[in-house]
Amino acid sequence: MAATMTALRRQIASAADLKSVVRVMKASAASAIGQYERSVAALADYSRTVELGLGVCLRSVESSATRPLMRPRRTTENLVHAVVFGSDQGLVGRFNEVVIDYALSRLAGAPVKLWAVGERVHERLLDEGLPVQGLFAVPGSVEQITGLVGQMLQQVPISDSASSGESQSTTLILLYNRPSDTGYTPVSQRLLPLDEHWQQQLVDTPWPTAQRPETLSNNVQTLRAFIREHLFVSLFRASAESLASENASRLAAMQRADRNIGELLQVLSANFHRLRQASIDEELFDVISGFDALSPEVTGKSP
Repeated sequence: MAATMTALRRQIASAADLKSVVRVMKASAASAIGQYERSVAALADYSRTVELGLGVCLRSVESSATRPLMRPRRTTENLVHAVVFGSDQGLVGRFNEVVIDYALSRLAGAPVKLWAVGERVHERLLDEGLPVQGLFAVPGSVEQITGLVGQMLQQVPISDSASSGESQSTTLILLYNRPSDTGYTPVSQRLLPLDEHWQQQLVDTPWPTAQRPETLSNNVQTLRAFIREHLFVSLFRASAESLASENASRLAAMQRADRNIGELLQVLSANFHRLRQASIDEELFDVISGFDALSPEVTGKSP
């Protein structure tokens, strides 16, 4: 019984240590969620500025060289570049499985070149037998997202051709988890070719002040610059929202782990107290039995 109580003490101590680690991870995930959500909110103003600039450029562009930007050419071959955002680390519940299943359903039957953000997603895509062109590391903070976006714009071979209007048959799709009331939801966003309806909305959007701006330099170069900024903003937002969703999934997983460890500690503590009480009772019974055995002798020797 002593060995059993010792083993229970060790199990209780290990569970308590694990519970402390889980609580630290819960606090870290909760803090990270707020960090990435604030970055998305802060990006909204800049995104609005880029869209206003795009609207001005689209209204002023009349050169035939830029018409493919406004009206993508219809071609029989449409190569799809898809970027799937996941995680590098585990303990995130079904975060990676959800986005993989969604990506497979969205890209079924299409000629696609895949790019993975996160080792876990990369491994799952390879397990599904899909060719993966490249792997990007998941940024560990908001400050590192800019570096990730820069790598994607350099390595995914669509940004230059798209911004020049030479190959609007190329399609760029982002697939990632977006924060929602239920935690997160898988979504897809097509960045290229530029949506015609969206472009028309930008053209029809009134300028917020009485004085409408005009492009003073080359309209084509200015338009290309705004399209590159639009790609940067969209990739940055997708990265930040995916990271916020990842930490939300990790927080939910840690909450479940904390609850399970708490229940386990209650069971272990109850078993320990039961064994300890049984050991005390056994010792008391031994004392009483010894006293009863000695009582006649003691009584016989009494005067």
